[in-house]
Amino acid sequence: MAEKVYTFEEVVKHNNHHDCWLIISGKVYDVTAFLADHPGGDETLLDSTGKDATGDFEDVGHSKDAKDKMKGLLIGDFDESTLPPQ
Repeated sequence: MAEKVYTFEEVVKHNNHHDCWLIISGKVYDVTAFLADHPGGDETLLDSTGKDATGDFEDVGHSKDAKDKMKGLLIGDFDESTLPPQ
């Protein structure tokens, strides 16, 4: 079965402590359950909502373990054509 494809309009609605999704490298992640455990704090993740967070994620230089953990948070693909111009 194909993964769900989300638009920017859909993803941007999930931007708080109770419902937090991120766009990273063309994928959509529901990081809500991970907010309290994130080593950089929940605000780091919340600050990355409402945009393509790929740059934020790559700038930190996450470990292999962190990237592996993301696999369990993946909920679908992101339709990059829906990202507003910067």
